[in-house]
Amino acid sequence: MARTTPRLFARRSWPETARIADVLRRETVGGILLVGAAALALLWANSPWREAYTTLSGVRIGPAALHLDLTLATWAADGLLAIFFFVAGLELKREFVAGDLRAPSRALLPVAAAVGGMAAPAVIYTVINLGGEGLAGWAIPTATDIAFALSVLALIGSCLPDALRTFLLTLAVVDDLLAITIIAFFYTEDLAITPLLLALLPLGLFTVLVQRRVRSWWLLLPLAVLTWVLVHESGVHATVAGVLLGFAVPVVRRAAGPGPGLSEHFEHRWRPLSAGVAVPVFAFFASGVTVVGGGLTAAFTDSVTWGIIAGLVGGKVIGIFGATWLVQRVTRAQLSEDLAWSDVLGLALLSGIGFTVSLLIGELAFGTGSAADDHVKIGVLTASLLAALLATITLRYRNAVHRRIQERERVDADADGVPDVYEAEARDPER
Repeated sequence: MARTTPRLFARRSWPETARIADVLRRETVGGILLVGAAALALLWANSPWREAYTTLSGVRIGPAALHLDLTLATWAADGLLAIFFFVAGLELKREFVAGDLRAPSRALLPVAAAVGGMAAPAVIYTVINLGGEGLAGWAIPTATDIAFALSVLALIGSCLPDALRTFLLTLAVVDDLLAITIIAFFYTEDLAITPLLLALLPLGLFTVLVQRRVRSWWLLLPLAVLTWVLVHESGVHATVAGVLLGFAVPVVRRAAGPGPGLSEHFEHRWRPLSAGVAVPVFAFFASGVTVVGGGLTAAFTDSVTWGIIAGLVGGKVIGIFGATWLVQRVTRAQLSEDLAWSDVLGLALLSGIGFTVSLLIGELAFGTGSAADDHVKIGVLTASLLAALLATITLRYRNAVHRRIQERERVDADADGVPDVYEAEARDPER
């Protein structure tokens, strides 16, 4: 998805703050912070000072009267991660309204790939854990981490075609939508209808204001927070509030004139907070699993761990590659002429990086701090690293192939300003 040029936005902050925000909007920076936060948590949780990490995660803050005296780890998962899902909601709506998901012919292959890439891992995990207590985590390997996957692609794919990134982004957007649906319907216990209905009031007022292009934070932020609180009280995971608020923001500008639309404006403002704070902090509190003292051995004798690894590394490839091939065979949908099936294989491997949402579903399925949750973390971390490694090997090879193609297309032996390959095509159109 094309990013709005930062120059279109009025800079009201200090120059240093604006520069930091611009850096945090880069996909590679967000991925590095995510990995760094997870690595720091793993090191701390397995150091002689691991009790301090556990104590920090369990510190409670917030008003008890509103049932918001939550631990820091819970605030990261329920509160900060709602910012990430708000930005995801903005991306989702823009894809449906003005992006690749608007045209069914262009969206068919990546949408089918997303569905296959969620179904196959869930089936594989279920088969491995059938009849056991680990079955509750069937949805863990279904999610793809957008930030992580796009960061890896940006680092290794200097010559890869834009069509590959568009395919991955569309797939990941649909994947996020399906993951949010799974969280709302399958991981919501004790649903309280009254707070959920009351949440419609601030959400409705927020929608009316943004549809009128109101940008005043002192009006919109309290409504967004109130919506989040009421959704949290209802028993539905509070990150769903972030998606609903993102969906409420209009994509198409209602008034004529220069400048970005409201959706682009909000994404530009909130993406640095999402990529630079919300996701890394969540990863820090979610990834700190102790593997010393037999923890690693216990994890790799648990079917939960192996179900996650097999689902993310193998299931994603089977589901994405298989669904893409099948839909192309039975419909008129075709891969971009810039892509080969080996590119799709690399993309399918890359989609096995399931970090943020997978860890979140693991906490919802087994409870924070349980032995099964620790095994989920080890499984997700192992699978994500393995998927990233295999994808890097595959896509680096494809990157070299595309680089040679680009170099050949630039050759102009007679220096007439027209590359030789195009002159040859003009002389022999069937070549």
